[in-house]
Amino acid sequence: MTQYAAIMLAAGIGVPVLAALNAALGRLIGSPNTAAVILFAIAFAASALAMLLLPGGAAFAKAAEAPKHLFLAGVLIAFYVLSITHVAPHFGVGNAVFFVLLGQLISTAAIDHFGLFGAQVTPLTLMRAAGISVMAIGVAITQLA
Repeated sequence: MTQYAAIMLAAGIGVPVLAALNAALGRLIGSPNTAAVILFAIAFAASALAMLLLPGGAAFAKAAEAPKHLFLAGVLIAFYVLSITHVAPHFGVGNAVFFVLLGQLISTAAIDHFGLFGAQVTPLTLMRAAGISVMAIGVAITQLA
């Protein structure tokens, strides 16, 4: 469990760094959309390399059998990168990521409560709702300070 927490902590650290770097690239080259395409090209190359070097690359052939709605994740990541690249330079990285985190808290609670997309069911108890609320308030306080 510790290694999973560490990996997700690193991913969480990377989200605002990604936002700041890609927003800066978009400003520098004068096109947030082009910056996003460059980011995705690099991400594709890194993902393809990982697929080739790590176990599980043979699973690529099974993708054709997957339900098509599962591929919506690609559209969602494109929306995130395009929106953060456009918004962060005008709204601030902190503000942009604050609303991303708020959205994540809301959608996570719903996905876990209802077991959407095959997720493990974790009911939204009063205590869990209170914890999510405290997290949201804590993130909001960081933006007000």
